Amino acid sequence: MIHGADPALVERAIADREPLPGTRGFAGERSDERLVRDVLGRYPLFVERSGEGWAFSPTALDEPVSFPAGSVGDERVWTLPDPPVFETEREAVERVTAALEESLAIDPEGVAIAFSGGVDSAVVASRLDAPLYVVGFEGSHDLDAAREGARAMGRPLTEIECTHADIERAVPAVARATGRTNAMDVGIALSLFLVAERAVADGYDRLAVGQGADELFGGYEKVLRTDHRVDAETVRGATREVIASLPDQLERDVLAIRAAGAEPVAPLLDDRVVRSALRLDGPLLAAGGERKRAFRRAAREFVPREIAEREKKAVQYGSLIARELDRLARQAGFKRRMDDHVTRYVESLLQ
Repeated sequence: MIHGADPALVERAIADREPLPGTRGFAGERSDERLVRDVLGRYPLFVERSGEGWAFSPTALDEPVSFPAGSVGDERVWTLPDPPVFETEREAVERVTAALEESLAIDPEGVAIAFSGGVDSAVVASRLDAPLYVVGFEGSHDLDAAREGARAMGRPLTEIECTHADIERAVPAVARATGRTNAMDVGIALSLFLVAERAVADGYDRLAVGQGADELFGGYEKVLRTDHRVDAETVRGATREVIASLPDQLERDVLAIRAAGAEPVAPLLDDRVVRSALRLDGPLLAAGGERKRAFRRAAREFVPREIAEREKKAVQYGSLIARELDRLARQAGFKRRMDDHVTRYVESLLQ
């Protein structure tokens, strides 16, 4: 059983050692009982630490271990290609635009959109006739940005105003589903879970997200500065380092959305978009204080310019969920002077 792609296509990709065969990821078991997972790990896959048994969810196993992205059985079959860079900015923007246009051709049936008002989710929303959802505490950056973005795009918006009761209720579900209790992972997963939960309650079973753009197109400050948080000395090298973190991040995001009863849809992680992103050099990724340069230029074909150029906070901060999670931990007696006080708080809710 393989999820995410036609098994015949996966078999051709294995035979040709083609890491980007034209899918949005896949994982599962082949007919010869060997496991397979795509190069970016877009579909979670787990095995028992003992080697006996596998599952798409860690909760189905006693001691789950992530199956390595890019692997077939015990062999690493795929690695990301290192193609030549685009010769001009014009060519780069045209190719990124074309890739986005193709990747956004999605059946909107049963789809809701996680919309934060930033360029990534706005590009996804631009070609999907589907409702927009945002979550955040009142006064949060994400609520304000989503309102402005939806207004600029002429789209209605469903606002999910978060409360402490929502956080306390959702934390155990998210932590169990993802197998993670640290503050950053829980904060990000909570945002996705709460949006997906509301969308499912409203009758939708798929959640479109803007995941992947920051990693693929140079959206991080550490990439722009190539600072101590990356080993690479170039922007392109730092971007590839960040892309390598996607399997771990996507595992968390997919499991959080599925825990709410929805299936994620991530058009910006389509192989066609990935191929175009891998051909960008430093200045087209991040330079002169601007991040995601080529992506933002391409985004002007899809969204108003003010949205294409808007900077946005990470979801756990923009929604104020990270702040309020910390506040709840301290109110429960887990003070900041304690090591990993939020993690301890999350673990206490699981008991």
